[in-house]
Amino acid sequence: MDKAEHLIVMAEDELTEYSTEARKIEKLRRKYSFAVPYPEQKAIHDRLEAEISANPIAQIIEENRQAIALPFWGVGGLGLLLGISMRQPIDFAATVVGFALAVLIQRWGWKLEAKRLAIKTLADIEAGVTSVQSKSASKLSK
Repeated sequence: MDKAEHLIVMAEDELTEYSTEARKIEKLRRKYSFAVPYPEQKAIHDRLEAEISANPIAQIIEENRQAIALPFWGVGGLGLLLGISMRQPIDFAATVVGFALAVLIQRWGWKLEAKRLAIKTLADIEAGVTSVQSKSASKLSK
């Protein structure tokens, strides 16, 4: 597992907790500082940003993953209902396909949300470092 994937897994773990985005970022800042040195964080930030912004479908999935997966959950449930009630095994294929697509969409959206949280955290770390550097530079110039 490379360092970017490690940061994304940390962000996924943070997404499971019920808290504000600011609190999640604050908790991730400490973890990221220990996991990846600052010079490498900029490269990882740029790479993740390029991955997410390159795909317009990914942006739609990230923002509306549950609404997009909902029809597939319905198709799966309807296939299960019709397969059981009418005793038609072919309807179980709709169940498998519907549920599989719904789960894949949900997983993809979850990963994208974790990537977005990782990008925001890395940007927050960078903003903190640049503000500290600018304060120290202004003290030196006085």
